Amino acid sequence: MSQHTSLRSILLVGSLLVAGVASAQTQTTKPFEPTVGQAGKDVVWVPTPDALVEKMLDLAKLTPQDVLMDLGSGDGRTVIAAAKRGSRAVGIEFNPDMVALARKNAEAAKVSDKATIEQGDLYEADLNRAQVITMFLLPSINMKLRPKILDLKPGTRIVTNSFTMEDWTADETANVTENCSSWCQALLWIVPAKVDGSWQLGQAELKLTQQFQMLTGALGSASLTDGRLRGTEISFTVGGTKYTGTVAGNTMKGTSSAGGSWTATKK
Repeated sequence: MSQHTSLRSILLVGSLLVAGVASAQTQTTKPFEPTVGQAGKDVVWVPTPDALVEKMLDLAKLTPQDVLMDLGSGDGRTVIAAAKRGSRAVGIEFNPDMVALARKNAEAAKVSDKATIEQGDLYEADLNRAQVITMFLLPSINMKLRPKILDLKPGTRIVTNSFTMEDWTADETANVTENCSSWCQALLWIVPAKVDGSWQLGQAELKLTQQFQMLTGALGSASLTDGRLRGTEISFTVGGTKYTGTVAGNTMKGTSSAGGSWTATKK
């Protein structure tokens, strides 16, 4: 046997061995399966019960006209549930294995045309794309996101699984009592319009002090009670007369229980 023939034989055997090892590795590699409690960037992964996912979407009053964004979307179940309701839904997930799994799940559910899973950092996500934002994050992360959330378009709905925004009280809460044994509370916040300051309402000055969606203040010399915002909707009572209306930038307008309409302009 010549040296050239011997070398070719050695190379051929080596190639076959490499191919055999690669084939064995392929056969023994299992598809990625997430485990409850696995470490993530800032939190461990715990799936939201399917029953609570539906309750969260109900609480948000999700419609097909809405874009939903799920922060820390995991296996994609919330994004997929929203897409099944006809909404466009975007998941933001840091773990590339979870991203791939969620995309596979969306394809299996036949909602890939409406469900998008993006790999990225939830702190850097453009939240302005969404009318509804869902989260199952720790309170500390909620608080880091809170300033950004409060600057979103008034009326944006934020729904969390179980965890609060500390002193920003939820507008609504709901509990699931069936098919849910843990993590069974949904909390809703509606981003309030910014109305803090002085306004001219007719001949009187309307002074408002805002703490998230709660309002205190006075109309002229009369104190204001029951002041509240729900997105762009505003209501307050002065001297037994209830005022309700909507906020649009530097203008508010509505009706009062005394009859007639009212308009206020920011000073």
